[in-house]
Amino acid sequence: MGWPIDATGLRDLLLRIHRDYGPIPMAVTENGAAFEDYVGPDGQARDPRRVAYLRDHLAAVHDAIEAGADVRGYFYWSLLDNFEWSYGYSKRFGIVYVDFATQRRTVKASGRWYAGVIAANAVHG
Repeated sequence: MGWPIDATGLRDLLLRIHRDYGPIPMAVTENGAAFEDYVGPDGQARDPRRVAYLRDHLAAVHDAIEAGADVRGYFYWSLLDNFEWSYGYSKRFGIVYVDFATQRRTVKASGRWYAGVIAANAVHG
């Protein structure tokens, strides 16, 4: 979408809320990015930029927790590619690819990676 991506902004925001309002429980409820996703001829939906986005933003949340922020949850936006108010169906945010013509769903590499993070309760490469 042409917007800059800088995960340190999330860390800084969480720490500012912690500093300005005291130790309150927080959750990141919508955090995601749109990239040009597609399903290749092999049936795989590879989205390495979203994997990097997730890895960097989860690391930023971890850094904020280590510095004292009481972050209780992180929810990626969005599970599925969907209609976006400003861009219609042209931007894909999901970790599951949706073929809008057939409604077929394909878990993207980022969805498989995020499932691994959840299962391990840890961020790896």
